Amino acid sequence: MAVFTPVTQEQAALLMSQLGLGELTALRGIEGGIENTNYFASTDLGEYVLTLFERLNHEQLPFYLFLMKHLAEKGIPVPNPAANRDGDILHTLNTKPTAVVNRLSGQSQLAPEAVHCAAVGEMLARMHIAGEDYNRSQPNLRGLAWWNDTVPVVLPHLDEAQASLLQSELAYQNHIANGAAYQALPKGPVHADLFRDNVMFDGNALTGLFDFYFAGVDTWLFDLAVCLNDWCIDLATGQHAPDRAASMLDAYQSVRPLRPAERQLLPAMLRAGALRFWISRLWDYHLPRDAAMLKPHDPTHFERVLRARSHSPFKLKA
Repeated sequence: MAVFTPVTQEQAALLMSQLGLGELTALRGIEGGIENTNYFASTDLGEYVLTLFERLNHEQLPFYLFLMKHLAEKGIPVPNPAANRDGDILHTLNTKPTAVVNRLSGQSQLAPEAVHCAAVGEMLARMHIAGEDYNRSQPNLRGLAWWNDTVPVVLPHLDEAQASLLQSELAYQNHIANGAAYQALPKGPVHADLFRDNVMFDGNALTGLFDFYFAGVDTWLFDLAVCLNDWCIDLATGQHAPDRAASMLDAYQSVRPLRPAERQLLPAMLRAGALRFWISRLWDYHLPRDAAMLKPHDPTHFERVLRARSHSPFKLKA
């Protein structure tokens, strides 16, 4: 992702050696994204990703890192954090919390077809079940509480129509969260950011899920809604793509059928997923941080998705 904190060859080489990952042969900053500093690190033993965390702290990070290790041990294809001789998987570089994970094989599928959406739906359900017995807990730090705190900060940057939509949708989501149906939704660890660029494929075969640093305990339905809002829409218009959505939902439910409360609230959670990313993109766009290679995402994309989800509510087939 964007490089906020430069890392030297010497620093990276020492860390890779301490982790028993071999001799560093190449180090390259990764473009894209806006949260952390990421490098591809090549050694004579393999390919790795070196991450310095710019917002998450040493107290928050064990939840994410041990979740990845837990899922990897359950057979979910996720990056597995490397440990030093003392068994520590959280390290420090330039005062920043740091982790090193194996680099997954394959490549992102940025123009997914129904077969790719089905693969994501099936793996997402498997991941939810695999994480059900994870013994650490941390809320989704970009959930409703963060939305309520952040909307007043971004409102001054919006025009009247945008501000009205943002405020009315936030009020609606607070209303939904206080309802009995929402309280009945099953919860557990969720990825919360499983976009097209966070999944790897080899052809049509899914080879890995990564970037778990927005994960937290939330409703599984919200996690599914985030995926539907990225994998199963037309990027140019934000409109729903019925064939891809049906493939994802059918595959998900082949592993974990949706409960009645989930079926009832899927339209509301699709709106919630769009709202979450509209808010975060507004925040990053209007209140940016300095970083080499930083490219903020266009916030109007999720404004379009939210409007589409509000005007044409999604209907599950019987």
